[in-house]
Amino acid sequence: MKPITTVEQFNELISTDQKVLVKFYAGWCPDCTRMNMFIDPIIEEYTQFDWYELNRDELPELAEKYDVMGIPSLLIFQNGEKLAHLHSANAKSPEQVTDFLKTQI
Repeated sequence: MKPITTVEQFNELISTDQKVLVKFYAGWCPDCTRMNMFIDPIIEEYTQFDWYELNRDELPELAEKYDVMGIPSLLIFQNGEKLAHLHSANAKSPEQVTDFLKTQI
């Protein structure tokens, strides 16, 4: 996953025709660390998304704007609009993540 480090970069990335998946996380988050342990094969399988990650503590205004109340959360954007949001409570296993992604293809 490629990092997003500025609001400008985020806005540019989500404004394309390509579906962009952004993982909101924080360095102190144990569930985020757990997700990192299983996400790589999922990224390899779901290449129709451009995968990015954003530290919600570094860009809290984006977490607030897109209703990211828990982490990790996976949000899918296209053409500047949020298409889908997998909230942290439902993002704790590979199965939950892949089920979410299957509904977005």
